[in-house]
Amino acid sequence: MTDRSEKQTLEYKGRVGEERSGLRLKAKVAIVTGGASGIGEATARVFAEQGARMVVLADIQDELGNQVAASIGTQRCTYIHCDVADEEQVQNLVQSTVDAYGQVDIMFSNAGILSPSQQTVPELDMSQLDRLFAVNVRGMAACVKHAARAMLEGRVRGSIVCTASVGGSHGGPNATDYIMSKHAVLGLMRSASVQLAEHGIRVNCVSPNGLATPLTCKQRGMSEEEGQEVYRKYARLQGVVLTPKHVADAVLFLVSDDSAFVTALDLRVDGGFTLPSISISNSILL
Repeated sequence: MTDRSEKQTLEYKGRVGEERSGLRLKAKVAIVTGGASGIGEATARVFAEQGARMVVLADIQDELGNQVAASIGTQRCTYIHCDVADEEQVQNLVQSTVDAYGQVDIMFSNAGILSPSQQTVPELDMSQLDRLFAVNVRGMAACVKHAARAMLEGRVRGSIVCTASVGGSHGGPNATDYIMSKHAVLGLMRSASVQLAEHGIRVNCVSPNGLATPLTCKQRGMSEEEGQEVYRKYARLQGVVLTPKHVADAVLFLVSDDSAFVTALDLRVDGGFTLPSISISNSILL
């Protein structure tokens, strides 16, 4: 056998081994904002399980973030403090990831907050709106911007996923600022997907229904079990309760080669909530 044929055989065996391993994110470098709990934590664990070379968690919950990174394993996961409302911190997050690991393949821009009050239009607290927009809109835009720049500079055909919401497709009786912010996320995703497509960079959204996360349960003053029971009725699909893992699996699809020809998609993980004839409720967004 010639040296060339031996090399080809070894390359083929290597590809077969990778295919048989079933690892959908083998050797990828991913950033997950809002990664210390809820959907972000679940997604970070899925990324690591699927072979990501490094998952960089970004959050402002330092103790939780470090605990999650340690539980996943420091050889696969690290934590960085980052308030996405501060663009300089976002830029440093992305640059430090590139400096340490060579590139950014995946950005899951997931950090977001809720307002502490009902935020109906007549009682709209503009200071609360400004704070929420700083995180949910400005922070989301900063994450997409700096991830895109890193991918363009590194010539990486990467994937960016933003966490939106079923609220991005509806109006509602309250949570006006939150609903506005999620409409803005969809606009950001659609614009970015058009502008970055020629570079092979895919941009999509995942839009979950209401679900019990530490953030939503704390906001509503209830346990996880109570939260799941509240949200159970806001879906057509019966026999399953939406969890962060379901959303994480949807994100995995969007960042993996399983969706290699998918961009500009708002993937709704909502149990049929957004089908016609279901109106948005007071509870569904929180």
